[in-house]
Amino acid sequence: MLKDTLVSPFAVFALVFLLASTTFLSVQAHSHTVGQLVLKHQRKLLTRTEHGEISAASITDGAKAPYHLQFITLEPNSVFLPVVLHADMVFFVHTGILKLNASRSGIRLQQGSVFYVQSSLEAGRERLRIYAIFTNIEDDIYEPSVGAYSSITDMVLGFDSRLLRAAFKVPEDVIEEMLGASKAPAIIHAVDNPKMFGELQARVLKAFLGSNRGGFFGSINGRNKKKMKAYNVLEADPDFENCNGWSVTVDKKDLHFLKHSNIGIFMVNLTKGSMMAPHWNPRAAEIAIVLQGQGMVQVLCSSHAKKSECRNMRYRVEEGDVFAVPRFHPMAQISFNNDSFVFMGFSTSTEKNNPQFLAGKRSALRSLDRDILAWSFNVSKTTIDHLLQPQKESVILDCTSCAEEEERLMEEEIERERREEEARKKEEEEEDRKRREEEEARKKKEEEEDRKRREEEAKKREEEEARRKREQEEEAKKEQEEAKRQEEERQRKAREKEEAQRRREEEEAEKRRIEKEEEIRRKEEARRKKEQEEMRKEEEEEKKRREEEAKKEQEKARRQEEERQRKAREEEKEA
Repeated sequence: MLKDTLVSPFAVFALVFLLASTTFLSVQAHSHTVGQLVLKHQRKLLTRTEHGEISAASITDGAKAPYHLQFITLEPNSVFLPVVLHADMVFFVHTGILKLNASRSGIRLQQGSVFYVQSSLEAGRERLRIYAIFTNIEDDIYEPSVGAYSSITDMVLGFDSRLLRAAFKVPEDVIEEMLGASKAPAIIHAVDNPKMFGELQARVLKAFLGSNRGGFFGSINGRNKKKMKAYNVLEADPDFENCNGWSVTVDKKDLHFLKHSNIGIFMVNLTKGSMMAPHWNPRAAEIAIVLQGQGMVQVLCSSHAKKSECRNMRYRVEEGDVFAVPRFHPMAQISFNNDSFVFMGFSTSTEKNNPQFLAGKRSALRSLDRDILAWSFNVSKTTIDHLLQPQKESVILDCTSCAEEEERLMEEEIERERREEEARKKEEEEEDRKRREEEEARKKKEEEEDRKRREEEAKKREEEEARRKREQEEEAKKEQEEAKRQEEERQRKAREKEEAQRRREEEEAEKRRIEKEEEIRRKEEARRKKEQEEMRKEEEEEKKRREEEAKKEQEKARRQEEERQRKAREEEKEA
């Protein structure tokens, strides 16, 4: 049977879900400042209604991409409406009581789950405040470009009416009513929306946890649906506790579900005038959120860190501020004399971190050979004995007025930096004044030189102009002479051309005369030849005529002779 989850303050959840939107704060990877600090007022507001708000921040540990945190506040009896999760998240319930509903096929809660969160139904309850961090495991599919989650409403109603009717097998009026409704804000008041949690509750997976303060939310898998026991931070045995405060860490051994994430949890409570001894973390970076009070934090650079990218820091933090400390960077957290200092945080590993302390009874320096230490610090062995021997306390130490002193040093450092900045600015202004004076002197000198240069250039231009004018006059004279010469040459050529033309014309005229005379001679010769030919022809014709006439006379004479002979023969015959 599915159960609602009711959770009280200081409960920490290890769920696979994401609370972000397309307006999620994005921070570029710059050269980092060790122990980067994000003050409460610097958070990015994602959504706000009269019933609650969600803000976000990004912070880097100097090694990986920024870690993204969300701060969710719900008024009593308010609801963060259902969304589909895109990535894993671990979150901590600071104040208030929540009811969490979540579902996913396969039952285990992880990215892809559908969930909503509802604050206590009792109006007198305090606000529900949740601090969450997004895990960044290697196989996490979260992509900032697509946002941290998707609204169920948007995912359903984005389809057209016909497809929705076919998919849900409901009448058209049901779909039209849903499509026609105005979009609800991300956070609403539950009493004003009694129909919001009917059928949906019956269809989602609900894990159950009792209302113990400081409880962790365990997981339910598909085969074993029994209720998991709460992990109560405030009732759990601290990792360390003395009169100066206590600390507790939670890893995958304490909460089985954390093994699916790379995020661990820790919480530290420092009483007034106490200090978490200087230490460093060998396995994990820390991203901490101040829950109560105020304190001082000091973080040192790694000895091999580039000074241009890292510098030692001390800063004051108050409730709601976030600070990060990278691996292998020594740190100390200190409370003031007039207030306790409580902070929780997320470590970037679920493995056992085993912080290494530099001071106190558990100091890592105690395990080293004293001679080696003396050589390392370049002091005597006696000095090292004096350094390590007096402190009898471990981990959390008494440190009366240390925070005040750190704050004084911080303020002095700020004042010193301010004075240095003012001195630097004054020096820069003086240098700038000198540069301006030098620049003015240089400009004046350059202007004088420029004036002289312009005068010289003007003189040169005048001389050049005069030279060009002379050259132009000489050139013009040469051009005139050349033009005259060319004209004379043209005229000479014209005369020669005319003379040549005249000679050609005379030669052609003579040639035509000779040709004409020759033509006349040829014609006369031809006429004579023709006349001679005609005379010859006439003579030949006359000769031929005479010959023909002679021939005819002969033929006539022959015929007459023949006729005479015939007549003679006839006469003879008759005789």
